[in-house]
Amino acid sequence: MFFISRSLRMHLDLIKICFVCCVGVVSIPYAQPQQNAGASASNASTDSAQHGPSPTEEAQRLISRGQLSEAETRLNSLATQQPEPAGVERMRGMIHYQRNNFAAANSAFEKAMVQDGNDLMAIQMRGVTLYRMGQPAAAIPLLERANSPIASVNADGTYVLAVCYLDVHRYDDARRIFAEQYKIPAESAASYLFLGRMLFRRNYPAESEQMVRKALQIEPKLPLAHLLLGQLALSRSNAAGAVVEFEAERAINPMDGEVYERLGDSYLRALRYEDAQQALNCALLLEPNSTGPYILLGQVLLKRDDALTALNYLLRAEHMDSSNHLIHLLLGQAFRALGRKEDATREYKSAETIQNAVESQR
Repeated sequence: MFFISRSLRMHLDLIKICFVCCVGVVSIPYAQPQQNAGASASNASTDSAQHGPSPTEEAQRLISRGQLSEAETRLNSLATQQPEPAGVERMRGMIHYQRNNFAAANSAFEKAMVQDGNDLMAIQMRGVTLYRMGQPAAAIPLLERANSPIASVNADGTYVLAVCYLDVHRYDDARRIFAEQYKIPAESAASYLFLGRMLFRRNYPAESEQMVRKALQIEPKLPLAHLLLGQLALSRSNAAGAVVEFEAERAINPMDGEVYERLGDSYLRALRYEDAQQALNCALLLEPNSTGPYILLGQVLLKRDDALTALNYLLRAEHMDSSNHLIHLLLGQAFRALGRKEDATREYKSAETIQNAVESQR
């Protein structure tokens, strides 16, 4: 679950986009270095109008369209020329990067930097590549060098720089970068909370809690802070502690449906089924299009021996998300409790099929 409330949505929404980087996907625009931009654009326009696109420009277009093999063939031919045309090694590096061949990409970007020490895109991409190779300390100087001049062209490089700071425990530098990206004061409570969220994502729970506590010292009624502390408690299987934090969040942020969903989940884990049902009913009123409360209500009602009502909620969840194996598993339990063995068997098989499909894709 993402802990995003409407009160800080503008500051935290990009986490969902940025964190694709942490599972191995970085979106990098294919842009030429911004040197003598006005003259280059004018010359390129004149040359293209008179002679059509150059071989390097055509290779760039092929890369942009995802035609990597065709682009690679043209670039390999260009690489045999003496001197090698500018930009060829950078584009070869881009192709290797898109194929997750990071060692070859690193070598190509390094060659591009030797050819042109001011090729900021090659510098940044080598930094990103080193990060993907598990070398954040080596990546940082390159990313720092390229960050300011081309940050507006490629925000992903800025994000990777901040993540590298996290991984080498330069938390103040990471906080500064995130604050700049989201246009919030670097010493504000929101900035510390943002850093705490990112540390939690990077699996640094102790450091995450430290930053959230700092945020609450600055602003005791900061929305989302207790929500994150509750999630940290749940990650440690501390249901009672999670309840305390989510109840505190509810007092500060009573109109956020996710607060009630998380509170209901914590009550369920603490075996407080009646409280869980009440909290989840509140979640449904605020977020009727979210499957989470329906699933949790199904679990709570099964625990309370009300399989028929549980079935209604679970069928609603299944209608909203038929590919969720947990929903089918719970439906099987509900049907079994109602004596509908064939239906239960069908749902168990569906759950198994979905789970096997997910595992086969990993």
